[in-house]
Amino acid sequence: MLRIVPSIFSLLQIQNCVKSRYRYRTLCSVVLQPDRASTCSESVSKPMLEQHQHSGMDPSLYTAPPEVRGMTCLDKEVFSQTVIVPALRVPKEVLNKLVKSLKKVALQRPGIRRVVEVEGSDDERLLLLDPASVSSPSSFSDAEAEALQSFGVPQELQRYELRLTYDNLKSEEVLRAVLPEGQDVTSGFSRVGHIAHMNLREHQLPYRNLIGQVIMDKNPGVTCVVNKTNTIDSAYRNFKMEVMAGEENMVAKVRENGVTYEFDFSRVYWNPRLSTEHERVVALLKRGDTVLDVFAGVGPFAIPAARRGCTVLANDLNPESHRWLQHNCKLNKVERKVTTFNLDGRAFIQGPLKQQLPVMMKGTVSVHVVMNLPALALEFLDAFRGLLDQGHSCDVNLPQVHCYGFSKEDDPQKDVVERASASLGFSLEGLCSVHLVRNVAPNKEMMCVSFTIPKEVLFSRESTQTEAIEEPAPKRQKCAETTH
Repeated sequence: MLRIVPSIFSLLQIQNCVKSRYRYRTLCSVVLQPDRASTCSESVSKPMLEQHQHSGMDPSLYTAPPEVRGMTCLDKEVFSQTVIVPALRVPKEVLNKLVKSLKKVALQRPGIRRVVEVEGSDDERLLLLDPASVSSPSSFSDAEAEALQSFGVPQELQRYELRLTYDNLKSEEVLRAVLPEGQDVTSGFSRVGHIAHMNLREHQLPYRNLIGQVIMDKNPGVTCVVNKTNTIDSAYRNFKMEVMAGEENMVAKVRENGVTYEFDFSRVYWNPRLSTEHERVVALLKRGDTVLDVFAGVGPFAIPAARRGCTVLANDLNPESHRWLQHNCKLNKVERKVTTFNLDGRAFIQGPLKQQLPVMMKGTVSVHVVMNLPALALEFLDAFRGLLDQGHSCDVNLPQVHCYGFSKEDDPQKDVVERASASLGFSLEGLCSVHLVRNVAPNKEMMCVSFTIPKEVLFSRESTQTEAIEEPAPKRQKCAETTH
């Protein structure tokens, strides 16, 4: 039970409770003498706070018991302990206003109420404070001290015994306490519907089940935690994964930029970090435009474009992506605006795109070609060389291309422009724009190069004679299908 200790709080103190045994320590691991613990001396409190600052030690509220270090099977009870926190007695009538003034130093901890009742008093409440911010009355800022004075609240700190359990800890605290000292702690993940996707390092693998359970416990709505076990598959842009915790349901439902998508996360490619890029490109489109999505996936470009009033031809080699693309078109009621294909990207360019492009270019609306396969898309640009006959070359509305690529070069912008130019057989210097999409890894950037296909490329008398690069996959068989 929580109870008030009716003495003035001066020094931070932690009382660990593990297996019914209690051990006392200060937050900086200094053993206090009993007579010093009951005094309120500014001259004592200040040097202790300075010691924390200069030693680099974290004066955190929670210090994990050593028993949890190296734990691989989660035992939540071992994390429980009783700690001492500072508190202020505050009249009820000014409580809400004072809490706003002291929000920077008030205790904030999952599942912990920072305002508690005072035994024997109906007119007052205790406001619990963060011991990392407040160790003595002089810890308050000038603005906070002024607020206390204006509300008639004495700057007298009281000690309050607070029971902390696993439920009150943050995921970083739990994992930092469990993993070997000196090793980095991974608590970050990508959220895909109910699935949390992590990329664990080798030294973290022995703790993967515990890590998965902690992530699931600390993030409402996450019911499955997976770890990627290899790089993205070269054929279908998905990767093998193992379930670290929770259910094995891989069919996720996500909402991005107002659009709902459903798909089997284990069998298709989906990256939640690209939502801003999807939105950026779709914002370039106008009602009536035509969009040719060469590597469409489950539809993050194609479906928003259709909702914007564009006519869309969307292709993906992966049969699972193609199936979920059709499903998502129906889910978002744009199936009449999207025609889907299950072809290799090069076959799509030299087949359906080539067949329909001459008619599209005779109109006044813009034609956009999206090529989001950053590992290979730049090499696919040579498919446009000599794609159309010379007879179509006059007064045409040339298509705009948005092509993605990775770069590890010191100048990634220059790199992708040079590679795109080499693939097209035509220099894009000064004829394109380059956008940095995101940093994928140290020294690896994802870039988007946008340009209008030059007439000299599209109507070249000689198409490329180099060996064509195809998406390396066993299937390229399905022809065009409409989704309705």
